[in-house]
Amino acid sequence: MSKLDRYLLRDFVQSFLATLIVLLVVSVGGVLVDILGNIADGRLPAKLLFSQLGLQFIVYMPLILPLALMLGMLLAVARLYRDSEMAVLTAIGVGPKRLLRPVLMLVLPVVGLVGLCSMWLGPWADRTSEQMIESANRSLVMAGLESGKFTMLPNGGVVYLSSVSPDGSGLGRIFLQRSRGDRIEVASAASGKMFFEGDRQRYLQLDDGHQIEGPANGGLDYRLMRFARNDVALPDGAVTRDEKDPELLPTTQLFGDARPEAQAQLHSRITPPLIALAFALMTVPLARSSPRQQRYGRMMLAFLAYMVGMNLMFIGTRWIADGKLSGTVGLWWLSLPLLALAIWMYLRDGKLSRPRRTA
Repeated sequence: MSKLDRYLLRDFVQSFLATLIVLLVVSVGGVLVDILGNIADGRLPAKLLFSQLGLQFIVYMPLILPLALMLGMLLAVARLYRDSEMAVLTAIGVGPKRLLRPVLMLVLPVVGLVGLCSMWLGPWADRTSEQMIESANRSLVMAGLESGKFTMLPNGGVVYLSSVSPDGSGLGRIFLQRSRGDRIEVASAASGKMFFEGDRQRYLQLDDGHQIEGPANGGLDYRLMRFARNDVALPDGAVTRDEKDPELLPTTQLFGDARPEAQAQLHSRITPPLIALAFALMTVPLARSSPRQQRYGRMMLAFLAYMVGMNLMFIGTRWIADGKLSGTVGLWWLSLPLLALAIWMYLRDGKLSRPRRTA
């Protein structure tokens, strides 16, 4: 590798990594809000916060990496023009074709990483997340009900367990306090367990206990009851998808699946690396500027082009899933013309137009 290639590659990599870190910091807010909302509603255990956050980042990487690559390359090439380094390189015979080598040394590994996340790591992270949520919904330990600890329920109640079975399904010596309107209920039971009705609704079954009910604002209207069984509703678990959902299936299984939803999911996994390659090749011609031109003059144009391309990908995926677009056509109508446009722009970059003939 020549000294020029090392210099340009180092500049491109530093700009790309800085942009990627900024985008990840910005993206963590939206993902974290969704996860914390499920935790606050009792649909997701707090113990799964960091694992779910990491898995969701893998799922969103095919959308974040192309944008980081495009903006990072634009910043790096624009800096070369601003500092007149590109003028010096052009003067010694280094044109866009000569820049292709250091550009591809960064672009091709990143595009490969986008394809890896889009077609393999993303679906794996989605499946792992669903399995963890499903296991947590059916476990007392993961649901936050631990022995020897007072646990606050989202509806304002408090529950205390003296013991929990090793498999996390049974419990013993339970104390429960909750409010219902203007009355307070206090229940104690010798044993119990957790059971389900449907896929999401969870209940605590209290066996062989007593319950005292009285007014919350003072008074003498108290009731003492003895019960053989008392069921207490817990917050609904997080929504889990069916194992045959195309979003959870491996990419190899989608090739033989004729369902429109499966074909839509297949094309939505193939398209991101092609779009990432196209936008990365566009950065060199888009970043071309004169010495007095604004440094970020075309960056907004490139960002808008990326947003339009991604929105068209989402719209096309919905059309395929709804049967409005054939799975054979897929998203090729978007990725191939965009890639051809990027190659044409790169090859044409730096060429002078023919002078106009005058009479």
